Amino acid sequence: MRFQLLGPLTLADGHEAVVLQPSKPTVLLAALLLHANTVVSAEYLQRAVWGEEQPVTAKAALQTCVLRLRRLFTRHGVTGTVIEAVPGGYRITAAPHTLDLLGFRDQVRRAVTLSDDPDAELSTLKDALSLWQGSLLTNVRSDVLHRDEVPRLAEERLRSVERVCDLLLRLGRCGEALVELWSATRAYPENERLHEQLIEALYRTGRQSQALAEYRRVKAFLLDELGVDPSPALQQLELAILRGEDLGTGHGPAAAPVRTAEAGAATDRGAGPVPAVPNFTGREAETAAMVARLTAPAEPGEEAPHPLTVLVSGPPGIGKSALAHHVAHLVRDAFPGGRWLVPMTRPDGGARRSDDIAAEVSDALRAGPDGERVLLVLDDVVDADQVRPLLPAIAGAQGAVITTSRMGLAGLIATHGGWVHRLTAFTEAESYALLLSVLGAERVEEEPDAAHRLARLCGHFPFALRILTARLLTRPGLRLADAVGWLGEDPLARLTLTDSPDISVRALLDGALNRLGPRLSEAFQRVAAAPGDTFAPEDSPAVTETVLEQLADAGLLEDGPPGPYRVHELLRSYVRRTAPEHIRRTEKV
Repeated sequence: MRFQLLGPLTLADGHEAVVLQPSKPTVLLAALLLHANTVVSAEYLQRAVWGEEQPVTAKAALQTCVLRLRRLFTRHGVTGTVIEAVPGGYRITAAPHTLDLLGFRDQVRRAVTLSDDPDAELSTLKDALSLWQGSLLTNVRSDVLHRDEVPRLAEERLRSVERVCDLLLRLGRCGEALVELWSATRAYPENERLHEQLIEALYRTGRQSQALAEYRRVKAFLLDELGVDPSPALQQLELAILRGEDLGTGHGPAAAPVRTAEAGAATDRGAGPVPAVPNFTGREAETAAMVARLTAPAEPGEEAPHPLTVLVSGPPGIGKSALAHHVAHLVRDAFPGGRWLVPMTRPDGGARRSDDIAAEVSDALRAGPDGERVLLVLDDVVDADQVRPLLPAIAGAQGAVITTSRMGLAGLIATHGGWVHRLTAFTEAESYALLLSVLGAERVEEEPDAAHRLARLCGHFPFALRILTARLLTRPGLRLADAVGWLGEDPLARLTLTDSPDISVRALLDGALNRLGPRLSEAFQRVAAAPGDTFAPEDSPAVTETVLEQLADAGLLEDGPPGPYRVHELLRSYVRRTAPEHIRRTEKV
């Protein structure tokens, strides 16, 4: 037989459980169990059962209440636990396996000894928290216990929740932390530590604007309700986010506040350390190949005329920047001089000035110790002419380059060499792995078929999947099957973040077409609107093979000669939705 205090007061025997009815013996049992293995004074028990205004017969009534409780034990087969009458009061004995409160505290103490193994500590704390079964003592009618004991127990649980979230953030499992933090911050709006964790988790999952909005909400609450400013830790966190620092497992060095391809834009701020990528999944073959090439020992002999170059290309939203940033972190030991991110476009998608880029590259090459190798990530390159002038200086400093671009940049590879990784949509397994990583195994594995359908509705595009998971994280109670119906009604409109409209599939593709120019943009719309799944030059005299090759080079068409070209279904849906608007815009021009 097991007593459960961490919820309604319950007697449990294996899978059978009896929630005790509200009564004075139930209050007495709760008061004794809350102080198990210690003597509880008769005076305290009387106050717990009858409140501060006790009847004159309270002492005799307590003895009667003890007798009724012993009879209740007999009725439910409780034989291993006795209520002892001792001088001054009563005592009940219990152990971690017979009382959930003692089991919880025992697990928490064990977790402390595992601090050198964060995974083990996290697992132990989660086991401890799993003993909590809902609102405390809802069937125990005692003002004294709810005033004096319940807040203390809730605080014990809260400390463990905070520690669990600390460990999840430390391990980079920010998506899991968000699920717990959304409810915890609303239940404890005055707890600044929980808000700090929530804001950090939002920022590290690529939701900078939402993180700042949450900070402003907390700040307003503290001022309006308590008349105080946010804590120094919260204020420092806001400053780190505004500066775009790479928080990682702590507040690290300043970094350029760069949105990866999943976030849909680059910054116009200068070069900075490469940010980490939370919940990175998939691209195992590409990752292994890039790491092997970037860490391979240099060939003996003369210095190479061009730097070691790896090009990651593909359509918008396919995860080019995320892969480049992830690999940059994996090869950090091979580049002790630093790993620097250089954004090559402005927020509006236009190419940055070549003078500014050259100055930033020069600064990055000089930032590390003399003779130490430096890795540069040239992010979102518009054309080969942006890159060529930078390569001699990088080669002279024994540096290496990862270039990301929507364009194929075949001319750059032809003249300066390098390796090319052309990314396509995720496989079904990769999409499912991303959902598992961000949403958590418990939620996804409960509805695997719905998870696969959601991935297909997103076209297995990493950017679309990231938006979907961000929305689902803010609705932890929403079933995935319900999300399938909701998203399937209008994927293009609903693959957007309502608090950050610029982070959407439509905004990303609008920018991609604007970067093409009117002639290629019109040709792409013609190809995407054509019937069937493929398109060949003979299908329309207005679209030549040269134009089709240019669209394929820009990542908007797949395959090509000798077979037909294909348009991804997500891009085809976009054209069907936006074609009338593009026509009106063209007519105005």
